[in-house]
Amino acid sequence: MLHINNTITIEEWELIEQFTRSQGPGGQNVNKVETAVELRFEAARSPNLSDAVKRRLERLAGRRWTKDGAVVILAQETRSQARNRELARERLADLIRRATEKARPRVATKPTWGSQMRRLKAKATRAEVKTLRGRVEDGE
Repeated sequence: MLHINNTITIEEWELIEQFTRSQGPGGQNVNKVETAVELRFEAARSPNLSDAVKRRLERLAGRRWTKDGAVVILAQETRSQARNRELARERLADLIRRATEKARPRVATKPTWGSQMRRLKAKATRAEVKTLRGRVEDGE
C-alpha cells in the first residue's frame, strides 16, 4: 500500500512493476542483474483518485501518461533493485501529491501608470531608431 496523504492511498493491485536491465555503468553486474524498475499505475481506472486529480495528474505527468490512462515511471539510478523500487514509488507519490494541490486562480491586475508610461517611452524610442534606419536622401 502506497500512502499519498491522509485521504489517498494506492493499493498494491493498482501498481505493476517490471524489472529490466539498467543502462549506464555497473561493471560485470550490469549485464546479469535486472535492477531498473518500470512502475506502471493505472491512474484513469483508479477508484482512489477524483476526476479533478486525474486531470491534473495527466497534465503534470506529460509524456509519462500513456494513451490508455496509465502513469509510467522508470527508475534506474542505483545498482540496487530495491532502492530503484523505492525511488519509483516516491516519484509516483510526489507526482500524485502535486496533482492534489489546486492551482490558485489568477487574479487579473491593471498595469500601473508608471509601467504604462515606461512601455510607451520604450515604444517611442524603438520607433525613432527604426525611422533612422530608413533610406538616406541625397541632399544636393
